[in-house]
Amino acid sequence: MSANFTDSYRLTAGFLMDIADWRKKIDELDRRLVQLLSERARAAVEIGRLKRNTSLPIYEPDRERNVFANVQEMNRGPLPDRDLVRIYERIIDVMRNVQKEEIVSKPEAAEAGTEFDSEVND
Repeated sequence: MSANFTDSYRLTAGFLMDIADWRKKIDELDRRLVQLLSERARAAVEIGRLKRNTSLPIYEPDRERNVFANVQEMNRGPLPDRDLVRIYERIIDVMRNVQKEEIVSKPEAAEAGTEFDSEVND
């Protein structure tokens, strides 16, 4: 076997996987990621509701730093920490928008003032 051939194929679960097999694996992982991101968004919506109904601050920069620290601590590669943090920055940005929609979409929230113009986090 040449080096190029072995670089293109890996031995997994007792058989060689070709590019089609790897793409099927990626498709399955993408399905799981979508499920997990949807769960995370539901949690962000609930946090937005709690923030709307309590005196909790809308934006918590310490929470964002904790999320980044947690994912870096769990990271075992092959993604470098900096790339993982970049991914999570985008995830948090999207979740922040989900929370904003939850907070601002309520009539009583829209009438309450500019407090809801702040950034939200989680």
